[in-house]
Amino acid sequence: MRVPSSALTRALTLAAGLVLVLTACSSGGGGGDSNKGSSAGLTSCNTVGKANTCNSAATKSGGTFTYVLEKNIQQWNVQDVNGNTFENGEALEVVLPQVFIPQPDFSVALNTDLVTSATQTSTSPQTIVYKINPKAAWNDGTPITADDFTYYWRTNNGKDCPPPPASDSTQTHGCLPQSTAGYDRIKSLTPSDNGKTFTMVMSKPYSDWKSLFGAGYPLYPAHTAEKISGAKAGDATAMTATQMAQAWQYFLKTPPTKYPTAGPYKMQQWVDNDHATYVPDPKWTGAKKATLQRLIFKVISDATQEPTALKNNEVQGIYPQPEVDLVNQVKDIPGVTYTIGNGLTWEHFDLNLHNPVLGKYLALRQAMFTAINIKDIIAKTVGQFDPSVKPLGNHNFVPGQAGYKDVVTGTGQGSGDLTKAKAYLTAAKFTGVGTALKTPDGKTVGPFNCRYTTGNQIRQSECQILQSNLASLGIKVTIKPIGAADLGTVLAGHQYDIIVFAWVAAPFPSSGAQQNWFTGGGGNYGGYSDKKADALISQAVGETDATKAAALLNQADQLMVNDAYVLPLYQKPTFFATQTRFVNMRNNSTNVGPAYNTGTWGLKK
Repeated sequence: MRVPSSALTRALTLAAGLVLVLTACSSGGGGGDSNKGSSAGLTSCNTVGKANTCNSAATKSGGTFTYVLEKNIQQWNVQDVNGNTFENGEALEVVLPQVFIPQPDFSVALNTDLVTSATQTSTSPQTIVYKINPKAAWNDGTPITADDFTYYWRTNNGKDCPPPPASDSTQTHGCLPQSTAGYDRIKSLTPSDNGKTFTMVMSKPYSDWKSLFGAGYPLYPAHTAEKISGAKAGDATAMTATQMAQAWQYFLKTPPTKYPTAGPYKMQQWVDNDHATYVPDPKWTGAKKATLQRLIFKVISDATQEPTALKNNEVQGIYPQPEVDLVNQVKDIPGVTYTIGNGLTWEHFDLNLHNPVLGKYLALRQAMFTAINIKDIIAKTVGQFDPSVKPLGNHNFVPGQAGYKDVVTGTGQGSGDLTKAKAYLTAAKFTGVGTALKTPDGKTVGPFNCRYTTGNQIRQSECQILQSNLASLGIKVTIKPIGAADLGTVLAGHQYDIIVFAWVAAPFPSSGAQQNWFTGGGGNYGGYSDKKADALISQAVGETDATKAAALLNQADQLMVNDAYVLPLYQKPTFFATQTRFVNMRNNSTNVGPAYNTGTWGLKK
């Protein structure tokens, strides 16, 4: 998963394509888009089956399109745990290639400018053959070959370039990939055809193999890594751990203005905390050339300023988290259309099981989640501008994805049923139920803090409603905001009792479950552990039949729901607004965002 705009890290050691969502951030629409704009520019997004093609039209040369990034880019290695931000991913996917690209309808599409085919040829052992496009090359003329994929694999498998030791406070002497999922199962990667074909053999089956070498995490040029680290040219297999770590740090610190890229645009300029400027790359080897004269990604960290910038033609596209006032402002801007959709971003309350009281008492957690009224939360927040939002009943799938099953509602969690909630506590011998709750051994329960990213009115309201709900059980809750840049620190340091944030996912649920719910998983901040759930998730990760994998994940999810660790709230509405004179931009609610297809953006012909 990954973090959309104004969000923190695109995920700290998270699954292939899993990201945290912080403040004014969200991902685009997906299959559930509905056009509600003042113009007709995106009306085709309203049509079932048109999520990937809505707003399509021929373009003409010229024009500048400025798109808003809601967070500054702190570092440039999107594969790194601390570079895994939504904004970073969007800025880099313009210029760096990836194999499979998540689409607005939650499917993935093969990037034929990079590879002409990626085919599983055997299941025992699982074998995938990749044929790299003969024309594919970096813009310094160096062909893209299996060596680029070998470098990617070795820096992300957690073994060849291991993480820095705990004593290395600067974390500069190793590789810290956002996820090793899948890469740690690759047994061999064998090139042929002068490096334009390679065969990948897995040591264990991996259901989400299409997430490898892409899905929001593109390739970096191996020949640059070899050159700056002093490694043997053209042979990433010979790179030492030290050399790979040196290259890892180079890509972390260096914007793509300084090394070869491979996209329809090249980054011409980066002005820190202000903007990135892209221009068409004349050395691009892909099938279609960019038609915009310039593409600009403008940093505007205060989402309330985005409608004004759009109205004043300072920007031509925005992608903020929708709130009532913001939506109403955009409605009244002539020549602008917007789309509200529901996608792979979902809001949730998490409990910190490292807290000795929350970790010890299952009945307490069940009571807390049962007392929370999700329908009331929706009605007082996102339901004010999107009445179609409903409670979410799963941790791995959202409605619209194959495999979605409501495993939450039947437990009563999120129902606001205070009678049932109090019954959990009474049966477990808690006292002071409804007044001043105490544990069975007489210790006061709480006060607990509810944490959210500062400046996010919706999440502040969600904590306030939770505060009121839990007061009915005799639990005191204090509300404690988090600085916009501090979410990762708070999560990784377990500096919360209850926290509300959101994930935005790639369409690879098994990988996401492995990172977020498996014992010790990188995104499992609250410390959940269940051996039966682990076994089911492990089976799902190695199950190449998607239907069987989904069934296994839902079984594991039911166990976690019963343990009351994370309470899903709802699919987050997404909001994408653009001037109607530009075409081919559309919502994409996965971790890649609307910028997944910038090479096709342009002025309407």
